[in-house]
Amino acid sequence: MRSHSRLESAAGPGMPAEPPPVDVDMTQDTTQDALLALLSEGHGGVLVTLKRDGRPQMSNVVHAYDPDERVVRVSVTDDRAKTRNLRRDPRASYYVTSEDRWAYTVAEGTAELSPVAADPHDETVEELVRLYREVLGEHDDWDDYRASMVRDKRLVVRLHVDRAYGVPKR
Repeated sequence: MRSHSRLESAAGPGMPAEPPPVDVDMTQDTTQDALLALLSEGHGGVLVTLKRDGRPQMSNVVHAYDPDERVVRVSVTDDRAKTRNLRRDPRASYYVTSEDRWAYTVAEGTAELSPVAADPHDETVEELVRLYREVLGEHDDWDDYRASMVRDKRLVVRLHVDRAYGVPKR
């Protein structure tokens, strides 16, 4: 039986066994910029909120990132644990990785919740439409989409990023 190092087994088949070299010349600002850039490269990640007992509650979600505002936007429903957790404690983290999984970013910040969608043409639904377009493009039936946002009691989490840490892409 062949022995695998922890690094090889963690990397998985077809992935490099060694992480890319660290660039020791990166400044703190450059590192922050590189870490935050990873938020713009994809649309999937893990939203981490805090349960009442302080343990993390994690949800796989899709997001849009606005680098000018340093805000991660996520569509959620009013009745979910992450929404309840953020109403009680707005501190949250958002975790993304590069495709090869060697680079990653954890963006920490304070979440702001939009009002729950109440009308197919209210500001929350307009923001949900913009979010959908940024992540998935055009919808086949915007009237149906708008109605479902109200029916599902959707809202937008806006995570205002205060700091980021991780391993930037090289």
